[in-house]
Amino acid sequence: MRLIADHLPILQVILPLLAAPLIVLLRNATLAWLLTVAVSWVSFAIALTLFFAVPDGGAIYYEMGNWPMPIGIGYRIDAASAYVLVLVSLIAAVVAPYARLSIAAEVERERHYLFYAMFVLCVGGLLGIAATNDAFNLFVFLEISSLSSYVLIAIGKNRRAFHASFQYLIMGTIGATFYIIGVGLLYLMTGTLNLADMAERLSAVEETRPVLSALAFITVGLSLKIALFPLHFWLPNAYSCAPSTVSAFLAGTATKVSVYVLMRFIFSVFGPRLPLEALHLFDALIVLSIAATVVSSLVAVFQTDLKRMLAYSSVAQIGYISLGIALNNADGLTASVIHLFNHGVTKVALFMLAGGIVLRLGTTNFDSMAGLSRRMPLTTFGFVLAGLSLIGVPASAGFVTKWYLVMAALERGHWWLAALVVATSLISALYVWRFVETAYLREPVGEVKRVEAPLAMLIPAWIMVIACTYFGLETAYSLTGAQEAAMALMRGFK
Repeated sequence: MRLIADHLPILQVILPLLAAPLIVLLRNATLAWLLTVAVSWVSFAIALTLFFAVPDGGAIYYEMGNWPMPIGIGYRIDAASAYVLVLVSLIAAVVAPYARLSIAAEVERERHYLFYAMFVLCVGGLLGIAATNDAFNLFVFLEISSLSSYVLIAIGKNRRAFHASFQYLIMGTIGATFYIIGVGLLYLMTGTLNLADMAERLSAVEETRPVLSALAFITVGLSLKIALFPLHFWLPNAYSCAPSTVSAFLAGTATKVSVYVLMRFIFSVFGPRLPLEALHLFDALIVLSIAATVVSSLVAVFQTDLKRMLAYSSVAQIGYISLGIALNNADGLTASVIHLFNHGVTKVALFMLAGGIVLRLGTTNFDSMAGLSRRMPLTTFGFVLAGLSLIGVPASAGFVTKWYLVMAALERGHWWLAALVVATSLISALYVWRFVETAYLREPVGEVKRVEAPLAMLIPAWIMVIACTYFGLETAYSLTGAQEAAMALMRGFK
């Protein structure tokens, strides 16, 4: 047992990566699903173990092949990376059981095993991004997760998904290219790819043109990956056209992990060495964050399709995360980190419930959902509860984020930003109300029959719905973990 415990950091990543080719060899949909569920839950158990094992103010180190860092590739699990590991593995563990019936309805039978192979491959890539302490290894995992995501989006029956996946591929490739150019410039100036060693060696070359160029390339490249406004155009099509299981999983994980990478570089690698405020990086982020929260929320209000509305909502919520980063203080970064978790849980719940609607109605067009509460009362009520978290109503998970954002803005003396957070929350209420009005107040078309989603889909979705309220009332782990993660990011690699 001690031997296994010593290798948990690598087992966290290697198990999903090994499961992917095994699923392809099995070529059996049922066995593939069972293996996916098992791997997801084991990954979640490992992530929780690492989360509670991280020492206060310290980190867990794992050296590949006993090659000491920075010579060899190593993993470094601190409070921030452990927080992201828990988020990704939790969502995978909930989405995997849900996937069986949803995928059966939206993906051709002969492609099911390929779907599960790509799913665990994506999980492994995302976990690897959070665990690794090597800039190039991070790029490899970023591409593993991205390439599998492109397949997951395009694998369904919706023909528009091919265009959405291709668009995502183009934008993702540009983002990855920008990132690797930035890493190449940093390697040129520091002679290392180890993030901790890189941050230390930057002191000798700080504020040189290659380093400043690297900051620009990495920031823009990762902004493409997180769909920061106005680099977000790939996201609405990808989320709305993908199978519902894929929309739920990617909305809760993919952009969140890329945000973690951006925070890691800004605060842990560049932050201690470069005068980021003097370079106006945070000022630019504030402007883009405001545009994301206002414009995307307004666009969401006028969407005619539920999944597309949720997709534009995700762009707006990313604006809240980047706003917390831009405020550059403890409360702001805490708000960003906890919103990775709270928004991940909330949006997964909403997309999974939307998947139940797709299963029963075949569409998520608002006109087709008139009077939905009479047909699918549990699905409808769950959507309303999760929608309250999206708005940030008190006693919901989303409220915790908004509260810390307001406190961070007031600490900076930006009362107008605090008012903006409240105002954009009211816009969120408008598009959530559109669903309420359609489902509860409009008369259904045709004969009304009770067609509630199957329990195999409702139970995982409702677990996340309950989590939206639970983590708004009980913040012992989510908020405390976010505070520790924020401190770890600002502390860097000390």
